[in-house]
Amino acid sequence: MRVLMFGRGVISTIYGHALQAAGHDVEFYVREGRAQQYVDEVVLDLIDARRTPLGRHARHVVPTRLRESFGPGDGFDLVVLSVGHHHLEAASAFLAPRLGDATVLVLGNVWEEPLSAVAPIPASQVVFGFPQAGGGFAEDGILHGAMMRTVILGAAGAAPSSRELAVQDAFRRAGFTISEEKDMRGWLWLHFAADAGMHAQGLRHGGLASMIGDRRAFRDAFLTGRELLPVLEARGVDLRRHRRAMLPHRLPAQTGAVMAWASARFRIAQVSLAAHTDPRAGEPIAVLRDALLEARRLGIPTPRLEATLQDEGVR
Repeated sequence: MRVLMFGRGVISTIYGHALQAAGHDVEFYVREGRAQQYVDEVVLDLIDARRTPLGRHARHVVPTRLRESFGPGDGFDLVVLSVGHHHLEAASAFLAPRLGDATVLVLGNVWEEPLSAVAPIPASQVVFGFPQAGGGFAEDGILHGAMMRTVILGAAGAAPSSRELAVQDAFRRAGFTISEEKDMRGWLWLHFAADAGMHAQGLRHGGLASMIGDRRAFRDAFLTGRELLPVLEARGVDLRRHRRAMLPHRLPAQTGAVMAWASARFRIAQVSLAAHTDPRAGEPIAVLRDALLEARRLGIPTPRLEATLQDEGVR
């Protein structure tokens, strides 16, 4: 499969490496002028859990074939779009006239109606998913990351479409198992609410990295996320379809204790948190603001979230 990773960020590089190692033809789109700034390879220090639950640690040199332009005639089968949710509109408008017949895998947070968030890309060409990987670039340019065995992919109907099946096959060939979400819209919004809780605590603690081993911080994150559940219900989400994802919100103290213990003990549980040292970066602040704006629009009180943003001077 011919694959274009949109950008050369953390998720694009980690999954681009995995797809490339499985024999797929992978290139990376970067903005004009960036190809000269970047080198043609990335050192990836990775904890890879595709074969063992706690992951195997390895260092890879990942070739990154960069391009600053592409069009319908370039023949890509799959474009992997993993950007902050507040950049989806602009990225989708840029992609739409350049896609040809390529499938677009949207791999990340979505807070609008999913298909509206990526308009004007044709709905028939879009597959929604969510990465189970994370990490960050160090000052020396090395990407420290962790990658779980599972990739979450949405299924639009009772039977996966041919495009969904092709995406599933590409990731299975790369050693992943697929978790199919029948209500991907609801799952994405539930994850967004959970992210809002985490970023709220990251703001209070000076970054998610400071939450490692802190059971109270995790508990408070889940309590803040729980305030947004009525927002999801008001938007038509049936929370009964997401019992597993709901567990941290139902049992915040117990889940918080487990998360704190795991983050203090296991490197694979630390990597993504450790990379988030700037709680005022673009995506965390956008998540918090957009969650709060939607709660206010619907008239649903979120006192924990309101207090955090007020105390930390976020408007």
